[in-house]
Amino acid sequence: MAGLACANYLHRAGRSVLVLEASDAVGGRVRTDLTPDGFRLDRGFQVLLTRYPEVERLIDYGALRLQAFRSGAVIRLPDGQQTTLQNPLQKPTAAFSALASPIGTFSDKLRILSLVRHVRNYTSGQLLSRNSTTGQTTLDFLRHYGWSESMIQNFFRPFFGGVFLDRSLSTAANFFEFVFKQFVEGEAAVPALGMQQIAEQLATRLPAGAVRLHAPVTHLNGTTVRLANGTTVEAAAVVVAVDGEAAARLLPAAGAAPALRWRRTTCTYFAAPALAGRPDKLLRLNASLTGLAHNVAFPSDVAPEYAPAGQRLVSVSTHGEHGLSEADLTARLQQELVAWFGAEAATWRHLRTYDLPHALPEYPAGQPARQSLKLTPHLYRCGDYAAYPSLNAALASGREVADMLLSA
Repeated sequence: MAGLACANYLHRAGRSVLVLEASDAVGGRVRTDLTPDGFRLDRGFQVLLTRYPEVERLIDYGALRLQAFRSGAVIRLPDGQQTTLQNPLQKPTAAFSALASPIGTFSDKLRILSLVRHVRNYTSGQLLSRNSTTGQTTLDFLRHYGWSESMIQNFFRPFFGGVFLDRSLSTAANFFEFVFKQFVEGEAAVPALGMQQIAEQLATRLPAGAVRLHAPVTHLNGTTVRLANGTTVEAAAVVVAVDGEAAARLLPAAGAAPALRWRRTTCTYFAAPALAGRPDKLLRLNASLTGLAHNVAFPSDVAPEYAPAGQRLVSVSTHGEHGLSEADLTARLQQELVAWFGAEAATWRHLRTYDLPHALPEYPAGQPARQSLKLTPHLYRCGDYAAYPSLNAALASGREVADMLLSA
């Protein structure tokens, strides 16, 4: 996504660009597979936050036919009880109106409103730069703000732990404030035909022949790029827009991300019979510390073309290391889903499992909001690993590199 953004901005300015893509399609980690029976499977559960500044700047939402989840969640508490939070960020007073709500205390509910007001007083850029080097984690921030441990355990860990793939909430607090603002002011949505449509939209804006697929790069020497098939490409400048692991192999030591570490997730898809009645379009969150089904979504409830007629797509996310084979994980998940959704879940058909050890780069407390993107006068890099873990960061780094090249 970073490379496609960079290429788009350069093309708009009249520069000649060539995108070398190692895979069979564009998108990187933002890919969608179409199964023979008509299910659209994003490679890991993903959503597009519609108020991301860089996404608003570059993406045509209408062309994507965005379909939004409802703002809220159904949370399964450690005792098995379920509670529904309607619009917990956009309309906090409505979401936490009942004093008897098992999610936090009355004071916790007032603090949600306080934080909503707080993030609205800052731009997204200001929030990202706030306290970026103080070493405050999200958990530190929440406790300092005064939320109870019950609120942290039953809401913040399952919800934002799912966003960050980090239930420990060790992700930097300034990134939490930034993401909180996106949920307050925007929607979580998916393109009607899957997340890969975002990348395809950017690719189709480039001239014919500007994107070369099946073209893995093996070596860089100045502005000479060597491909796996032995051919070379000469360029006025080279932008390395790959993930952090590939960047460490291609770039000089000065360009490698310091001690790059990754958040892991496993996404397991099931096919279920179509829902009788109107879907609620809410994400399901598991507050239990022992469960493997950390969050469950029904993408086809939101975007019907994710599943063939008469079928429903179920996405189950398991974050971090679980040490199980695919078969064992699937069986364990199905047991949990039966306890959660009833005996019908035992009949759900396993479709595919995506094990994603490099799902998101870690963004620990104290890390700068952005690392250097210009490495030499003619060598640049972009990608979320050089900033913070999000689509917004990938697109922003691509735009910033394009600006550097255009001003050189």
